[in-house]
Amino acid sequence: MPPAVPGPILRRRRLGTELRRLREQAGLTGDQVIERIGWASASKLSRLENGRSRPDPDDVDVLLTLYGADEEQRAELTGITHEAGDMRGWLRNFPVMTQQQRAFAELEAGCAEISEYNPVLVPGLLQTPGYARHRIMSAAQVAAEAGDPESEDPETEVRARQARQSLLTRSPEVPRYTVVLEEAALGRRAGPPEVLHEQLVHLCEMALLPNVTLRLLLRDTRVGDWYLPPTAFSVYRFADPLDPETLAIEGGFTDVMSTEVNTLNRYKVVFEWLCSSALSASDTLSWLIEATGRLTGTAVESTVAYGAATAPTQRRRDSGRLTTER
Repeated sequence: MPPAVPGPILRRRRLGTELRRLREQAGLTGDQVIERIGWASASKLSRLENGRSRPDPDDVDVLLTLYGADEEQRAELTGITHEAGDMRGWLRNFPVMTQQQRAFAELEAGCAEISEYNPVLVPGLLQTPGYARHRIMSAAQVAAEAGDPESEDPETEVRARQARQSLLTRSPEVPRYTVVLEEAALGRRAGPPEVLHEQLVHLCEMALLPNVTLRLLLRDTRVGDWYLPPTAFSVYRFADPLDPETLAIEGGFTDVMSTEVNTLNRYKVVFEWLCSSALSASDTLSWLIEATGRLTGTAVESTVAYGAATAPTQRRRDSGRLTTER
């Protein structure tokens, strides 16, 4: 089962933020620190403060001494330093994990809340193996024709995606997960009927989880003042308020991560707009049930239909939630 603690990448970012804060409290510039410590590379401190490199405990100890950190600060940051460097230990918690999935698994670990929007795909945390397999195989074909064949085995990639999904059902530390899906993400272009049927049924089941909220944005629904979200994105908030909120922007063949506050705030506003324009959670579940029926020509299991009737009661949330029911 994936860990309920932050992954190494988040630990590096937290460490970098704390070291920068201590340096500024000590009234030192980066150049002054490099000169006093005698590091050969001026970029070494920058990489450490920006969470871009694996921290050396001896380097961190030298910086803490220079900054005059007290015993409590030293103990906390020494522990974070070890967590930031223990990539192998963290990965042992997963049965399988590929490089492509690792970055998202690291962000998801230790999350208190995930807010996600996707205009064309079902997000990885909600994909069935069949749906995921079609996404992975089609992307691999693009890479192969571009002369850059994928190195990971598709079935290994599918299992890695499934390994991440246990995040939503582990107990008791499940994150609150809110997703806004475009209607286009559930269209027939995504796969053959049997794959779409399985995916729709799975979404119905996931929508009944008390920590999961699905919101569907219908094709012709207006968002804000005719706003068009340009890409898929996710916002991650962590249990420890000192761990920085993180934004992930999906660009198809490349992803961008950011903790910059102004950028994050813009995407949070966009997510509020998307939630306000999308169907409510209960109406979304009804839409999913009807879509499954249209696709197969048969009724959905009565247990799922029962869930649609009880969903509004199950979906009471605390006032701190980003989403609002219409």
